[in-house]
Amino acid sequence: MIKKIVIVGNGEVGEGQAGMIDAADFVIRFNDCRSYGAGGSRTDAVAVCNTGRPAKAMLGSPEWRVHAGVVGAREIWSVRDPEKFAAMREPLAVSHPDLDDFCDDYTDAFAAFCAETGKTHVVVGKAVHEAVDSSLSAFAPEPYVVPSSGMIVIAEVMNKFAEAEVMLAGFGHVGWKWHPFAAERQLVDSSIAAGRLTRLGEKTLVSSSYGA
Repeated sequence: MIKKIVIVGNGEVGEGQAGMIDAADFVIRFNDCRSYGAGGSRTDAVAVCNTGRPAKAMLGSPEWRVHAGVVGAREIWSVRDPEKFAAMREPLAVSHPDLDDFCDDYTDAFAAFCAETGKTHVVVGKAVHEAVDSSLSAFAPEPYVVPSSGMIVIAEVMNKFAEAEVMLAGFGHVGWKWHPFAAERQLVDSSIAAGRLTRLGEKTLVSSSYGA
């Protein structure tokens, strides 16, 4: 049974947290696993942006395919539902013409990679994406294109592993200008206040089984 999950973003991981991350039952990293090393090595799933330039870059990179985190992962999670992003293509062509390849879909290529390497391929459904959009609306975000992959994965994990303790590391809530990071930070903080999430290293963890 999975009791402790750590979702490790690509931001800075606190000193001394690597061991706590590796001690979890399930660890999720993102894309090129930049957190690997300083943020521990255990990697059970790699959540990938399966559309647009990031997807194309990963699939075209021999280094990505042999990265220790990717090799060690049992699962690859495609965070963008193909149907959802296909529907976004036409509106984005009007609102953000510079994002002309944003909705190019590589889901099948990630599925093929998983089949070749004996991994499970998971596609996060559009209902999760739409639920995140709805939750973010409470915080009046500035206009944005899509939630970040990190926010989608947090929502998927909380849905999928309702009984697990879910911890975050390496989340700075900064990055691409068309993600609603300020609202995402507020949404995450509201989930922390409700007891659904913790940030690794915060005082709430001192009394947990991880210790100080």
